[in-house]
Amino acid sequence: MSHSDSIPNARPRLALIVGATGSFGGHVAAALMTRGWRVRGLTRDPAAALRKAGPVMPIDWIRGDALRAADVAAAARGVSVIVHAANPPGYQNWAGLVLPMFRSTLEAAKAEGARIVLPGNVYNYAPDMGPRIAEDAPQNPVTRKGAIRVAMERELEAACRQGARGLIIRAGDFFGPGGEGTSWLPHLIRRRSGRVTRVLLPGPADVGHAFAYLPDLAETTARLIDRESALADFETFHFAGHWLDRLDNLSEAVRRAVGQPRLPVGAFPWPLMTAASPFVEMCREMREMRYLWNRPIGLDDAKLRAFLGDVPATPLDTAVRETLSDLGALEGAAARQSQAHGARSFRVAQ
Repeated sequence: MSHSDSIPNARPRLALIVGATGSFGGHVAAALMTRGWRVRGLTRDPAAALRKAGPVMPIDWIRGDALRAADVAAAARGVSVIVHAANPPGYQNWAGLVLPMFRSTLEAAKAEGARIVLPGNVYNYAPDMGPRIAEDAPQNPVTRKGAIRVAMERELEAACRQGARGLIIRAGDFFGPGGEGTSWLPHLIRRRSGRVTRVLLPGPADVGHAFAYLPDLAETTARLIDRESALADFETFHFAGHWLDRLDNLSEAVRRAVGQPRLPVGAFPWPLMTAASPFVEMCREMREMRYLWNRPIGLDDAKLRAFLGDVPATPLDTAVRETLSDLGALEGAAARQSQAHGARSFRVAQ
């Protein structure tokens, strides 16, 4: 079956990405274009977005603000898919921005008859849900951001009962090339003159954690979008990604990537984050999510594997190496070779 065969003939292979300059949105844009889709990107500054994405990312940049319903509606005219990948930078003002931005997308999608694709996460779940959470598990968030995520999904599900179509892909912590603004990994390494000098663990070394490598997650999302005719009006999938049984598996992967088997490992400076929380919003918001590092909370992807048959899975060492390369955190000839490869991947996947 060709890609075009999996989309009804009446539907154009045209997608709008709200948040295309971000990590998830940029990677999905690249994955869709590789599969023959035309992509529009909503941005407040098209010139800056073009400079960031580069000429090999032929996105049609549309000037607009995700908070303005009229801007999203204008950008969405004629599309069959809207990927809602907009998030406040640095966790800032979630309560004031997240739902209004999503409602702009929701109204545009209903007007166009387009499917909304929403990246989800594990914020929806209570700390005791364990490492293999299924799509139909009860959602009992313990944080404000978790409650907002649940509210978004419920609004999407309600709209789907009234004729809209939605697709949610929940995943763990993002990492990968181009993910510096939304990934924990840059916060978990210390560098001096570009060289990694220490790895920081934000939780107990023996507690598992879920990570999602952005290129794999984006390719998975594009494959699901290409299966439109097989999707229910409201569909949810879990992307397991890299489930690490122990958090120190991550520090070992960093050690291997930088070629330093004795690279020091320390504790994340949570006391400093606590002290800064009254004054720095990002510190306060990151501190709220600390529980995710203290309990094993992961996702079961059995439904996704049954549906797709094959789920992209870059080996952990390769994924960590490419991520560190994109951050400029590798050294030597091998690093320059990896950085050259990583830069090519980043320009395509950002």
